[in-house]
Amino acid sequence: MSAITDASLAAIRAAAHPLSGAAGDYDALLDLVGDARFVLLGEATHGTHEFYAERARITRRLIEEKGFAAVAVEADWPDAYRVNRYVRGEGQDPDGRAALSGFERFPAWMWRNTAVLDFVEWLRQRNDGAGAAKAGLYGLDLYSLFTSIHEVLNYLDQVDPNAAREARRRYACFDHYDRDSQQYGYAASIGMSDSCEQGVLAALHDLQQRAFDYMQADGAGAEDAFFYAQQNARLVKNAEEYYRTMFRGRVSSWNLRDSHMAETLDALARHLSRDGKPARIVIWEHNSHIGDARATEIGRQGEWNVGELARKAYGSDACLIGFTTYDGRVTAASEWDGPAEHKRVRPGLPGSYEHLLHSTGMQDFYLALRDPGPVRDALMEGRLERAIGVLYLPRTERHSHYFMAQLPRQFDAVIHIDRTSAVEPLDPTSGWHSGEPPETYPEGL
Repeated sequence: MSAITDASLAAIRAAAHPLSGAAGDYDALLDLVGDARFVLLGEATHGTHEFYAERARITRRLIEEKGFAAVAVEADWPDAYRVNRYVRGEGQDPDGRAALSGFERFPAWMWRNTAVLDFVEWLRQRNDGAGAAKAGLYGLDLYSLFTSIHEVLNYLDQVDPNAAREARRRYACFDHYDRDSQQYGYAASIGMSDSCEQGVLAALHDLQQRAFDYMQADGAGAEDAFFYAQQNARLVKNAEEYYRTMFRGRVSSWNLRDSHMAETLDALARHLSRDGKPARIVIWEHNSHIGDARATEIGRQGEWNVGELARKAYGSDACLIGFTTYDGRVTAASEWDGPAEHKRVRPGLPGSYEHLLHSTGMQDFYLALRDPGPVRDALMEGRLERAIGVLYLPRTERHSHYFMAQLPRQFDAVIHIDRTSAVEPLDPTSGWHSGEPPETYPEGL
């Protein structure tokens, strides 16, 4: 177990910028960002209110003070694009809550929560301001196989009915699976049914071949409409491969998913830079996606992630910022597709980064890690780091939620919120409001 020394605590305290809620809390972070085009903001759980709220505070400043043009989030492309239309004043939804209603798939609370709603309404109000260059919100993920098929067909129905009929024929390969992506992946992976690979490749190729014609014929907004459809078609191609590979093991499917998110980010950056001015984008994803995988034991097992790919592609134009917490509450499920629960987060394990940062006695602070110095040296020794996703399994915490990492190699900076609260779903169940029973239940009361 890694020891905590007085020298390491002193180095952290000397370098830390306390967070008090004041307007200047993140001045040092904005200085660190400088002219970087991509700012990747993480989270140590998918269900912590403060992570969402602090990312929103930082993002507002990046949009208003540094001209960032978009927020790209760990969410499905078509569901997030509905929100994008709303915040840009282009959709049919009357308010942010309605715009977020497209997030129906588990875990809906990741994006259908009060903190995200507050940010979406702020972004709409900001975009409505006179003379404001509108900032958008986009999804990077690939789980929306069947929704994206529908969106591609809907686009082709409008611009090229003949191509729509051909695309329907190619996508009909999925019709036997009742919109169950995993059922398709399992059947195709073990040879129970034919793969749809060639059909989705052909559909994407045909769409790309007609790009010039479609953008010329579609009138106002043609480039955006084609880009949306093209990304859906590319998502279908990658999702088809993802669901076929998910039964072969974690590494291959993880790498395909993060490669897709990195490719989508790059495509979005190029699309938003088409006026000749390089677009700047904020990314909201879990620490496990935006921290450099090469600094973790998971990376040594062969996994890469968005953070690693961004550093390789963009160098110093990518700024990676992680979040940690010691204890508190979290919204998470106990099993896949299970209900959102209001759970207690156990204190960080001894020997972990969470325990070390807690031991400073400081509550909430920002810590820059990029430049050489005492604090980088103090944190360079490998330690356990916690990752809570959509599931939280406290009874198997060490096995389920910790891995070894080197924080200063993983992130350019870290934000530590010592005690956190659960993000509030827009549609909380009675079980979420009642919390969870004591861990001794039913063995002892």
